[in-house]
Amino acid sequence: MVCFGLYAAARAATRAYRAFLAPWNLTYPQYLVMVVLWNDGDQTVSSLGRAMHLDSGTLSPLLRRLEDAGYVTRVRDREDERVVHIASTADGLALRTELAHVPDAFRELVESRDADDLAELIGSLKLLTRSLEQATEDAAATSGRASTV
Repeated sequence: MVCFGLYAAARAATRAYRAFLAPWNLTYPQYLVMVVLWNDGDQTVSSLGRAMHLDSGTLSPLLRRLEDAGYVTRVRDREDERVVHIASTADGLALRTELAHVPDAFRELVESRDADDLAELIGSLKLLTRSLEQATEDAAATSGRASTV
C-alpha cells in the first residue's frame, strides 16, 4: 500500500531533520516555517498555512514557540485584527546562514538519487499532494451537499 511507504519515508525524513536541527532546538515543522519565510518573505498566518498545508490551530503554537525563541514576530493587522502577519527577525534571518548546510546534508543521505531523480520525486510528491487534497475537498463538498438534501 502506498500509505505505508509514504508514512515510513516521512518518519525517516523527520528523524533525519531532527538530528540536523537539534543543536538549534528547532523541530522539523519550525524549520519548514523558517524556510517558507526565507524563500517567500513575510506571510500572514493563513498564507503560511496554505504553503505548509497546516491549519491555524496547528500553526499558531508552532509560531508562538518560534516567536519565544526570537526567530519570528507576530503582529496583528491594524485594519483587520483577524489577520496576523509573520516576519523573520534578525536572529531568524541569521539562522538561515547557520542552517544553510541542512539541505545538502539531507541530500547526502539520499545519495542513491541524483539531482534529476530528486527533482522528479519532488514533482511526483507535489502532484500526489494536489490530487489527494482535491479528492478530499471534492469528498467534503459532496458529503456537505448530501447532508443538506
